[in-house]
Amino acid sequence: MAEYYAKSTHSLSFEVTKDSQFIGRLIYKSWFKFNAEIEIGNRFYLVEPKGFWGTTIELKDNERVLLKFRMNWNGEIVIQTYFEGVKEGFLFKHRGIFKESFVLADQQGDELFVMKPHLKWTSMNYEYHITTAEKFEMLSNKEILLINSLHCANYYMSMMASAVV
Repeated sequence: MAEYYAKSTHSLSFEVTKDSQFIGRLIYKSWFKFNAEIEIGNRFYLVEPKGFWGTTIELKDNERVLLKFRMNWNGEIVIQTYFEGVKEGFLFKHRGIFKESFVLADQQGDELFVMKPHLKWTSMNYEYHITTAEKFEMLSNKEILLINSLHCANYYMSMMASAVV
């Protein structure tokens, strides 16, 4: 089990740390768009919507698609990874109303982590506290999956807010 923190440094960027060590960064290009960049170490990955409606979002390393996600009809986000040529599926879902959190589960239904958002009212920025399971810590591309899940949480909240309006 490990604990990670994601803090919004300003409205377009989140920094992820573990034990005060920098893990990576999620950088949005602008408000109202799902295009982003993920930085891990000295590597950068592009996150961009695909298709006419932009309902599927891809994470790419140059032109190679490493991961895709889309929201299904009941508000869960289905994630497909293609790391090292192996296709795997994950489910990212929202839980609760007053003590809300997000959960990432694998294909067997095992919870890999719980992500709890916290709105900082003074700056109107979100912070996330992420507690992972041992199984998650053993994944070879856990950093990409973790930071992409941060994007999924923001995507979920954006989609739910637009559905209310």
